[in-house]
Amino acid sequence: MFSVHTSPLHQPGTGDAGGMNVYIVELARQLAAQGTEVEVFTRATTGALAPAVELEPGVLVRHIDAGPYEGLAKEDLPAQLCAFTHGVMQVWAGHRPGYYDLVHSHYWLSGHVGWLAAQRWGVPLVHAMHTMAKVKNAALADGDTPEPAARVIGETQIVRAADRLIANTEDEAGELARHYGAHGGRTAIVHPGVNLERFRPADGRAAARARLGLPQDALVPLFAGRIQPLKAPDVLLRAVALLVDENPALRSRLLVPVVGGPSGSGLAKPEGLQKLAARLGIADLVRFRPPVGQEQLADWYRAASVLVMPSYSESFGLVAAEAQACGTPVVAASVGGLPVVVRDGESGYLVAGHDPADYARALRRFAADDTLAARLGEAAARHAQGFGWAAAAAATAEVYTDALHERRRHLRSPHG
Repeated sequence: MFSVHTSPLHQPGTGDAGGMNVYIVELARQLAAQGTEVEVFTRATTGALAPAVELEPGVLVRHIDAGPYEGLAKEDLPAQLCAFTHGVMQVWAGHRPGYYDLVHSHYWLSGHVGWLAAQRWGVPLVHAMHTMAKVKNAALADGDTPEPAARVIGETQIVRAADRLIANTEDEAGELARHYGAHGGRTAIVHPGVNLERFRPADGRAAARARLGLPQDALVPLFAGRIQPLKAPDVLLRAVALLVDENPALRSRLLVPVVGGPSGSGLAKPEGLQKLAARLGIADLVRFRPPVGQEQLADWYRAASVLVMPSYSESFGLVAAEAQACGTPVVAASVGGLPVVVRDGESGYLVAGHDPADYARALRRFAADDTLAARLGEAAARHAQGFGWAAAAAATAEVYTDALHERRRHLRSPHG
């Protein structure tokens, strides 16, 4: 696997680390458990890490020197792809011929390294976009920076080069075909999973609130994720401001945790959300918390009355799946994979668009009915059981097998 711009060892919710990190770690672990050895090549971001780190038996993370360890923005990474590819080829040269069977690249930057490596090694290339420039640019948040033309060109090239594309949902498969001319027969749909051992209701909301020091009787709408315009945490704050303007009595019951760090174009104004809370007159209701490890994140999900996810674009929406697995309902934008992850009216509510008034309307239901969070939460936990990583890894392994068989057929063909 190639994951150039973000290491599976990084803390999700910091910098460019997010759902893709979780995806690669969990997928690699499950593939290894099912008999597929995985090596993940990623860019070294500190000199303190060993060149190769065993994540667990069957999963090796290789750190490749390419550019400075720190201070390199994702936008500057294309200039380091040559150095990264050189490092990959040096590792490969130390192995016997035919050591690697297949390349699985994640995100377009990795796709370019994967394209070259797969050709050089004579193996299939399987690629997962995770996000797409054309889709993000079509639904750009206010204040967000459009994805550059170089990325659009790069993604188009990878779609043509890949033996197989993995899409998270039917919707994403349609976007690959519509925006990039992807051939339907080469696109496989594999829903990402959730670590159901870590993300589960456990001992419930009251115990989680006690551990986190949150009031037991509060209405707690949670935002968890990277703080950037794409994820739209400002929509939640504006919705809360509308709620307390309309019903000042709610102020004594509301607590709004924002768990995550600035990322992407959000780095330009790292204090922007705090300033917005102050301008809206709700600074006393909002608790900003830095990104946390997976175990504590599960407690934040359990402690919340509802997770709010007003994103402008989500290829799947892993955070929504994790929250539901913990027994917490979700109010989410009806974009990308979120309509697959959230069962509208059963495990939460889907909102068309990003008008704070619509999110305030959804939150008002939870404020008016103290039993709603628990009722929807039970259904959410049942719904999330369908998103285990074991099934996702088995389906991914099938994609690998199909790509390998097709490659062998092609080599045997007299016209190959």
